[in-house]
Amino acid sequence: MRRQWFVILLGSLALVLGCSKPHAAPTPAPSASAPPAKTSYVIGVSQCNLGEPWRVQMNADLTQAAARHPNLRLILKDAQNDSLTQRAQVEELAGQGIDLLIISPKEAAPLTKPVADVYARGTPVIVLDRALEGEAYTSFIGADNRRIGREAGKFALAALGGKGNIVELEGLMTSSPGQDRHAGFLEGISLDKNPGIRLVFQADMQWLEPNARKEMESALAAQKSIELVYAHNDPGAHGAYLAAKAAGREQKMKFIGIDALPHEGVRYVKEGILDATFVYPTGGAEAVELALKVLGHEAAPKRITLGTRLYTKANVEAGGQAIE
Repeated sequence: MRRQWFVILLGSLALVLGCSKPHAAPTPAPSASAPPAKTSYVIGVSQCNLGEPWRVQMNADLTQAAARHPNLRLILKDAQNDSLTQRAQVEELAGQGIDLLIISPKEAAPLTKPVADVYARGTPVIVLDRALEGEAYTSFIGADNRRIGREAGKFALAALGGKGNIVELEGLMTSSPGQDRHAGFLEGISLDKNPGIRLVFQADMQWLEPNARKEMESALAAQKSIELVYAHNDPGAHGAYLAAKAAGREQKMKFIGIDALPHEGVRYVKEGILDATFVYPTGGAEAVELALKVLGHEAAPKRITLGTRLYTKANVEAGGQAIE
C-alpha cells in the first residue's frame, strides 16, 4: 500500500509541475471594428468623351499604367460628351463600391455636386485635365492651360511680326481648358499694345475637327485676309488647314495647335501642316501613381501642374523645346 501511495504521489507531483511550465500568450483576436487591410483596389474612371484622339490617349495611358500593378482594376466609363450621362455614370461607379474615382469632367458646373457627393462619402477623387468648382476632391492633375495659351499668343505675335489677322477656333468654352487657353492667348498677343494684330473671327468648335473645318469655312467666307489660325487643339488646327487647303488659301496662313500627340500634332508639324503645337500631357500615368499613394494613405498634394513643350519645324526632330 505504501508503495502504491508513493507512485500516486509522484504522478500527481509531475502533473502539477508540467502544468506550471511557461507558455506563449495566445494571439488576441482582431478587433471587430478594424477592417482588414485591402490588397486590391478598384478605380472608377469617368471620361467625358472618347471622340477626341487626346482622350483616347489618356485612357490608354491610364490602362497602361494600371497594368503595371496587378492589385489595381479599372472600370472605364465614356460619357459620350454629355454632362448628364457623366453625372449618372459617376453615381453608378460610386454605387459599385469603387475605392477611388478618377474623373475628367466635360463641364465644371454640372459635375461639381455629384463629385462632391462621392468625396463626402469618403471616396478619394482625382480630377484630371478639367477643373471643377470648389475643392471637394482629393487632388487635381493638369497642365497650365492659361500659360499654354499665353505661349501660343507669343508665338503667333512673333510669327506675324506684329501684324496680321487671326482666327481663333475655341475648344468647349464651358470647360476650364477652353476658357484658359482663350484668356492666355489674349495675354500673349496683347492687342492693346499691338494694334497691327486683329482677332477677326472666333468660334467654339467644341474640340472636334469636323466642327473646326465647318467654322473655318465660315471664316474664309467672311474674311479675305487671314494670316494665322490658333486652334485650342490639334484636331481643330488640322480641320482649319483642310478647309483652307480646299479654298486654295493654306499657303498664306500659319496654323497653331495644342496637344502634340506623336501620331497627330507632332506628325502635322513634321509634314508642314502645322507651324507649331504645344504639348498637353494627358496625366494618365501620373493619376495612377497618385492613386496608389492615396490608397496607401499617403499625403497627396491638392494640385499637380504638368509641364509643356513647343514643337516647330526647327526643333521637332530634336524632341521639341521645353517651356521654362
